[in-house]
Amino acid sequence: MSLLSLTFIAPLAGYLLLAFSRARLGENASAAIGVGSVGVSALASALLALGFEQPREETLWTWMNVGDFNATFGLRLDGLSLTMLGVVTGVGFLIHVFASWYMRGEEGYARFFAYMNLFVASMVVLVLADNLALLYLGWEGVGMCSYLLIGFYYGTVANGNAAMKAFLVTRVGDVFLAIGLFLLLATFGTLDISELLARAPQRFASGDPLLTAAALLLLGGAVGKSAQLPLQTWLADAMAGPTPVSALIHAATMVTAGVYLIARMHGLFELAPAVLALVGNVGAVTLLIAGLCALVQTDIKRVLAYSTMSQIGYMFLALGAGAWSAAIFHLMTHAFFKALLFLTAGAVIVACHHEQDIRKMGGLRHRLPLEYACFLVGGLALCALPFVTAGFYSKDEILWSAWAAGNTHLVAAGLVGALLTSIYTFRLIFTVFHGDERLAAHAGSGAARVVPLAILLVLSTALGALIEPPLADVLPASPGEHGGTGRHLVEAMSAGFALAGIALAAWLFLGRRGFVERLAASATGRFLGRWWLNAFGFDALYDRLFVRPFRLLAREERRDGLDATLGLLPVVVRAANRAAVMPQTGRLRWYVASVALGAVALLAVALINLN
Repeated sequence: MSLLSLTFIAPLAGYLLLAFSRARLGENASAAIGVGSVGVSALASALLALGFEQPREETLWTWMNVGDFNATFGLRLDGLSLTMLGVVTGVGFLIHVFASWYMRGEEGYARFFAYMNLFVASMVVLVLADNLALLYLGWEGVGMCSYLLIGFYYGTVANGNAAMKAFLVTRVGDVFLAIGLFLLLATFGTLDISELLARAPQRFASGDPLLTAAALLLLGGAVGKSAQLPLQTWLADAMAGPTPVSALIHAATMVTAGVYLIARMHGLFELAPAVLALVGNVGAVTLLIAGLCALVQTDIKRVLAYSTMSQIGYMFLALGAGAWSAAIFHLMTHAFFKALLFLTAGAVIVACHHEQDIRKMGGLRHRLPLEYACFLVGGLALCALPFVTAGFYSKDEILWSAWAAGNTHLVAAGLVGALLTSIYTFRLIFTVFHGDERLAAHAGSGAARVVPLAILLVLSTALGALIEPPLADVLPASPGEHGGTGRHLVEAMSAGFALAGIALAAWLFLGRRGFVERLAASATGRFLGRWWLNAFGFDALYDRLFVRPFRLLAREERRDGLDATLGLLPVVVRAANRAAVMPQTGRLRWYVASVALGAVALLAVALINLN
């Protein structure tokens, strides 16, 4: 067994052991298997990174061989997949360690780690796949695991509904992706990623309608999995799952899959410039919408959920501007500080006796100093505080690349998004950790709680930005990569908007907050507050456009005429059966009389025929 295959076999083996234990394992044994298997995968990934020199491929077996179509269970390790592998297994391992503390005492402890292990294994298959068929297998695997984990507390109806919503909304994108794969297969006769990227520019010119359609379908799959407009509605409700699940989905696995897909298939998108421009515009609009929604949320996890949606929007913006490496770099740094924020939010929730409403919190910085420090560092990285946080370097690279490519509207959206990010992030921090103390919080203890937070805290600083993904030989050069005029201006604007947002948040949410309360009580404030709290009404819109018509159609189908006609056959058969059973009374005299009557009838028929 090679190190490359061990990266997904280890968590898959952990899943099988936990799934077939039938809850007979104790918490310690379940944690050892669940955390240990992902730890083995993370260690294998680290060894692969240390020894990485050039791309390598490994074919384990032939998966499908039908006619001219051949799909292998093959793995490819290059700079892009290695970066994703490090994020998935490394950050995923820290989340598993934290979860071993967070989930103590919960019903279904072994089941939880079984689902988490399968989630990591599916994501590793997705990022290592050398063909789109295998990638799609991992793609569907993470979708299934998201359903299982979001609905982990299945005893509550709302949690089951949230899981079903995530499953169905992402399925819409998955259908688009599947159609796109069929189109590529019909066009090129293969789903091997390297062959597709090599053949596409040889056969098609830029802007070809067929390639444009294929890229558009791939984008449909990406926006579903990465919760971008218009399939973003599932992500906030996914907070119904345990907090470590939220961290895993938002930081290391599922929502980054769409970004990875577009980056991996960059050659096709470059030949479809209209679709590539659409990618950037979708990201720009999504990051603004999500930022506004985050301003008014009262659930600590939903604020972070909309933050994730917004930051994934930055990655799509970068992809649309041709800043491929910048998008993946931000994906990596975002994994660090978003995992830190979600896990810290989990620690705060536990300390506050599972209270998630930030309006009921306050003054927690004294009772929860570690959580306060983690939230402060993670929040500053999210806001891209200049020079000292990892988020600054990756977000600055995105804005500079968009500027160098001449996409000033994307730069403007990114700067406004930076302002909104600082406001809602420090609204959260000031509300939870400053002001009057409202809850008697109790800090937790244990290395499984402290160590992951400490490591992620360090990675969220500028030290995390020192990790340079080896993307030069995999992805095209970004605009402005080799210099240009205006870079310092972009850096200054980015830093200025971030600092202005922090200052504005301090003015609004520190102290008595009289202006905010008056603004919220005004007619305009009430309208905007409700509108943004309900995510711009997308759920209500989709309910009217799709859910209600579907239910109406289902009700009408209950009285379908064809069904009624086909239903006559069983009615006739049942009636004939009842008629045949009626003479079977069990009485001997009735049977003798029946035989006699039958004999008389036969004689009568015979006499009639003789005459």
